[in-house]
Amino acid sequence: MGRMFAEGLAETGLTLKAQIEIHLASNHYPPIPAFMADTCIEAIDAGNEEDWDREIAMPNGVTYKGQMTAPAWAIIEQHHLDSWLESEDY
Repeated sequence: MGRMFAEGLAETGLTLKAQIEIHLASNHYPPIPAFMADTCIEAIDAGNEEDWDREIAMPNGVTYKGQMTAPAWAIIEQHHLDSWLESEDY
């Protein structure tokens, strides 16, 4: 599991959202809820635009260090999303 599984998901024909939902449920313990997928996709988009500090709104009821937003780099790092980045420089 882990990184190799995520890299494999990134190469499937599944939608990005389906890939992220599977990754969040399978590569984390405890599993991260599927409602985080859209937030993760926004962070991936920001990372692929090299806008690492872009503040991404967290889903209702979720905070990052007490805030309602989190920088893209933090979401990418904490949710192990680097397999979906075009660049590894973050």
